[in-house]
Amino acid sequence: MNRKSFVAIVALLSLAVGFQSRAHAQRHERVFAKDGSGVFGYKTTPLQPWSGFQVHDPDRPLPPKVTPGEPSTQDKAGTAPSDAIALFDGKDLSQWKPNGWKVEDGELVAIDGMLTSKEEFGDCQLHVEWLVPTEPAEVITNRGNNGLFFLGEIEVQIFDSYEYTTKIYADGQAAAIYAQTPPLVNSSRKPGEWQTFDIVFSAPKLDDDGKVVASARITMLHNGVLVHNNQEIYGHTPHAGLASYKSVKPKGPIAFGAHHCPVRFRNIWIRPL
Repeated sequence: MNRKSFVAIVALLSLAVGFQSRAHAQRHERVFAKDGSGVFGYKTTPLQPWSGFQVHDPDRPLPPKVTPGEPSTQDKAGTAPSDAIALFDGKDLSQWKPNGWKVEDGELVAIDGMLTSKEEFGDCQLHVEWLVPTEPAEVITNRGNNGLFFLGEIEVQIFDSYEYTTKIYADGQAAAIYAQTPPLVNSSRKPGEWQTFDIVFSAPKLDDDGKVVASARITMLHNGVLVHNNQEIYGHTPHAGLASYKSVKPKGPIAFGAHHCPVRFRNIWIRPL
């Protein structure tokens, strides 16, 4: 292809693009939102039946602005997003019912028993950072053993699974929905390193009689790796028992369950959804 032919083709393409742009402008006149916000869009586009708004509708509400938190490092805890509730920010346990757990060097140290939030939550996004001791207990069942509970009774396992994947049952590994569903992969860090859970939890849905009509579900990242993808939860999670929804509420506390092991926590925050 010689230079003249190439230039001619480019010119034709430019004309075609310009024609399409003018035709689009003629079909869909740009207008501005009625509220005076300056948002522009179109009112001649198709109606979205699922939203009640037109495609590119300038009157559709914009998403609320949220300032992201600062990310954590191994040496320093990050911060929560601007719309989150800080359940633990390194200062005190004012968001929790007293039970003997302590704050040490800006970290929450598990002692024993259940630490339960004062406030109750349903659907939510939860961020938790945790660290198991460098020298775990000799008993294999207590290597960093702790649990994160939704609704006060649905447990996600906290455990030292870094080098012990064959030593404990699959549905008791770190990030397992305890006694139900193992994580898709084992993405555990070494003992003594901070680990993260980022969880989107959907609470069970109940009818007017209190009967469960839709199970709870969970999507979860462990250290940034997807380990549960919209996984169904089959009920509360008893040890060595079958899960069931014998008694359930649409909201309940966030809780941690200690087993005589000084697991540490930091930067715990939640966003009700």
